[in-house]
Amino acid sequence: MPSPLLAVAGGRNDEIPVRRGPWVERGRSALLVLSSFAGGLALLFLVLEQRPGGAWRVLDICVGAVASLVLLVRYRAPVAVGLVLAVAGAFCATAGVANYVALFAVARTRRTEQAFVVALADVAGGLVFWLLYPANSALSLTVVVNTAIALAVVAWGALRQKQQDLVAVYRDRAARIEREREQRAERIQMAERARIARDMHDSVAHYISLIALYAGGLAVAGDDAEDVGATAETIRTTAISALDELRTVIGILRDGTVVTPQGSEHEHTVAGLIDEARQAGQLIVARLDLPDNSGNTGGATALRESPNAEHVYRVVQEGLTNARKHAPGALVTVHVRGEGSDALIAITNPIEEGESALPGTGAGLSGLVERIAAVGGVVEHEVVDRGENTHEFRLSARVPLR
Repeated sequence: MPSPLLAVAGGRNDEIPVRRGPWVERGRSALLVLSSFAGGLALLFLVLEQRPGGAWRVLDICVGAVASLVLLVRYRAPVAVGLVLAVAGAFCATAGVANYVALFAVARTRRTEQAFVVALADVAGGLVFWLLYPANSALSLTVVVNTAIALAVVAWGALRQKQQDLVAVYRDRAARIEREREQRAERIQMAERARIARDMHDSVAHYISLIALYAGGLAVAGDDAEDVGATAETIRTTAISALDELRTVIGILRDGTVVTPQGSEHEHTVAGLIDEARQAGQLIVARLDLPDNSGNTGGATALRESPNAEHVYRVVQEGLTNARKHAPGALVTVHVRGEGSDALIAITNPIEEGESALPGTGAGLSGLVERIAAVGGVVEHEVVDRGENTHEFRLSARVPLR
């Protein structure tokens, strides 16, 4: 049975979701049903030369109307709907469009093999219709036309299915890439926040230990008002610096904004750090043997020009801070020297048995190990027994300067 080309295929309920209002969906469904029924009526009255008459014509029209309405559930059970409408199309001319719309739904949602089974049923239904009304066309023409239409509908539906699958793959891939990008950005942000928090921990611990050292000096200053006033002023300025550092890190960790604190460690030097500790009363023997660009030993130039100067500074800062915490009043030895493209740092101080002057959690050393390892360096620390109930704490590090 010849059938006109399908102009309306309708949407599918399980395709990639597109936001449409309920009235839009209802309108599309109504248009599909009316178009299918109109196509069946056109086939009955305009295309066929031999058509059913009398009560059979009324029955044909009624079956065509029901077949068009069945298309509303074509995506819930596409194969079953396709086979039922193929049978209806074998006996009723007005179902001759609805059966191919159902075939398109099968080709678009199911495997190609299943679509070919339904297509074969439609071609067989066309042969049955030719047996009922052979005057419409020759058998060969009926077979060729119905086969061509069925193959075209299957190919169209399969192509739409492949396109839909490809779009779904691309959409999933884009969503996955976006999720990975967000996760990567979050990891970077968390790592940066942790780095800044670690820097602030080092700085605040440094300032607090200095305050403790100054306070100890204030306690033995006696009645010298000038010394007491100078020490008190130093304590005040050091406390303000510590509060500024603490305020910065709290702000960073509270709102998640990653910023570089003003007065970064890049503006400081190892020599300045040692002088500051000496002014606070810490006993330090220091030696800087880093070669500069001319080959002479003068550590300031080499450290200032190195991208890893910050890390050398932090190692020395942590060593001095630990000495003030755990060995107040003890002599600290600091040796920074160059070896090839690396800076070797060795800090030692004696420690005594008993409770430390200031509490510590070990977070500074663990953070220092992580920081230096991130730039390809190594940090080691140990307590060495020197005999006679004395021990020595040794902190050593190798930091690449380039």
